[in-house]
Amino acid sequence: MSDFTRLPDLAARALGGGVVAANDEFFAEKENLLRPAAPVFQPHTFGHKGQIMDGWETRRRRPEYEEGDHDWAVVRLGAPGVISGVVVDTAHFTGNYPQSCSLDACAVEGYPTPAELEEAAWVPIVPPSPLRGDTEHRFDVDADRRFTHVRLNIHPDGGVARLRVHGHVVPDPRFLTGSAWDLAAVENGGHVVDASDRFYSPPNNVLSPGLPRVMGDGWETRRRRGGGNDWMVVELAARGHLTQASVDTSYFLGNSPGSARLRGIDATVADPGDAGAWFDLLPRTRLQRDTRHRFRLGASRPVTHVKLDIYPDGGLARLRLFGEPTPAGLATLALRWFDLLPATQAVQVLVAECGAAPEWARDFADARPLTDPEGLAKALEGCEPFVAARVRALVATAP
Repeated sequence: MSDFTRLPDLAARALGGGVVAANDEFFAEKENLLRPAAPVFQPHTFGHKGQIMDGWETRRRRPEYEEGDHDWAVVRLGAPGVISGVVVDTAHFTGNYPQSCSLDACAVEGYPTPAELEEAAWVPIVPPSPLRGDTEHRFDVDADRRFTHVRLNIHPDGGVARLRVHGHVVPDPRFLTGSAWDLAAVENGGHVVDASDRFYSPPNNVLSPGLPRVMGDGWETRRRRGGGNDWMVVELAARGHLTQASVDTSYFLGNSPGSARLRGIDATVADPGDAGAWFDLLPRTRLQRDTRHRFRLGASRPVTHVKLDIYPDGGLARLRLFGEPTPAGLATLALRWFDLLPATQAVQVLVAECGAAPEWARDFADARPLTDPEGLAKALEGCEPFVAARVRALVATAP
């Protein structure tokens, strides 16, 4: 089983995830599913409906329900993307956990209501699987499409403490043009591909949106003995030119690094395994504790990856890497986004955004993957010029 839990949680509240609907939440609220902290249990804490549980819990189903009926909750992903695995945690549910669970996923445009989501094209991503009480269950997902929502089905009823949906963020390029943006942000598709140490907290925390609230919101390494330094490597959302960086040590007082260094590499022309191919974006620079540092970056060469070195160890709250994607980098991102859309959403986008006829849009969606601008050009042969121009603009390639 792959360790998909090192990937970002696409449903995290910090990224804008939310539980938008559930058919029942009699004993405990559906919103508890996405709480960031680990589930807790305090015995003999009763409300007017019974023992208070830190999770989502439905009432007991009775014979008046139809055979095979079940409870469900729908979650909006804060960062849509390709799902690699899910965690269904029944912590502290011992005599009241579901017998089994399954998950479905869908992709929709805009911000649908719960009623509109009922009509979405849901596809199964986790088959019906048995559950145990007070257990963290991990399920690998083999899906090659970008999803915006998931539906957790529990059979027939009961309680689940937490749901995590880990995967690769695939941002919508329609919102990423026209200005500089944070190429490292998780919500834009940046992620940590490697790090020297994950002892106290995961390094992807530093790419989270918003301001940190406590030290635990960041990345902290163990105390280093015997020389050397800690580091992380960030793959940017798109190949681009970086102009500014923010290295934030907020809430790190006695454990902030003494200094930091930023180096970059363009993996389209160099091997990240070649230490000599990396070049300085920010030379080793002294850091202050509990401080948000801002730096102008002098290098104008395009980069796909950035290595952050901290000396010798310690913790950071946030890392921001601001810049603009190259035209080729944005085209690569946009083509990947379009290739990963489920067919139903791809047709919706082509009709609404590009003025395409539905029949042509279905044929064009079936021709994917487009893979590169050459594949796109071939797929557009014979298309009406104004539709072709709009499709090219949508995926950020030149006419």
